[in-house]
Amino acid sequence: MSSSIPNPTPRVKIDFVSDVVCPWCAVGLNALEQAIARIGDEVEIELHFQPFELNPQMAPEGENIDEHLAHKYGLGAQQLAQNREALRQRGAAVGFQFNTRDRIYNTFDAHRLLHWAGVQGPEQERALKHALLKAYFTDGRDISSREALAAVAVEAGLDGGRAKALLASDEYADAVRAQERFYQGQGIRAVPSVIINDRHLIQGGQPVEQFEAALRQIAGVA
Repeated sequence: MSSSIPNPTPRVKIDFVSDVVCPWCAVGLNALEQAIARIGDEVEIELHFQPFELNPQMAPEGENIDEHLAHKYGLGAQQLAQNREALRQRGAAVGFQFNTRDRIYNTFDAHRLLHWAGVQGPEQERALKHALLKAYFTDGRDISSREALAAVAVEAGLDGGRAKALLASDEYADAVRAQERFYQGQGIRAVPSVIINDRHLIQGGQPVEQFEAALRQIAGVA
């Protein structure tokens, strides 16, 4: 008699390259996580968050968001309103709430905080990522403010005192810049960029079904 050996569960590594002031990153993350939930135990998935700054040269006080988008992309008031409504609908479809926000901010300190959370563990990093997206897009908070960032860290279950000390220093600045340079060197110019197993790239806030189909195909599960 021959005994059958069960096939090992396929493993997939995902690097989610994004910024916390990128609305399509919020849509894409929620859609990706719903796709992962649909797959369940069929695939072992390792999710990492990687930094990308949409506006690395932006001043600490940020800019008026409509003026910023009009200047950067040449969008008029009608286009901006249409884009906001499209985002609101896409966000609602994946359980994310977009509210009106007036400003866009520099996010380097937020990425330093996320890097620290990642050192604590993947669940801590994921919790902080969601907390930062909610703080900015849903609650309209200033996520360039170190006081606000420390408060968001506490809301995500992290040590507020440690977060304040980190933000008051340059800790993890070099590590974040190195990761940013790495992904820029890989040709990443827009986010969200979802890199699977260091080989396959999916860009944009894609629907749940597309993420699920891609993950299943790459993992080799029906």
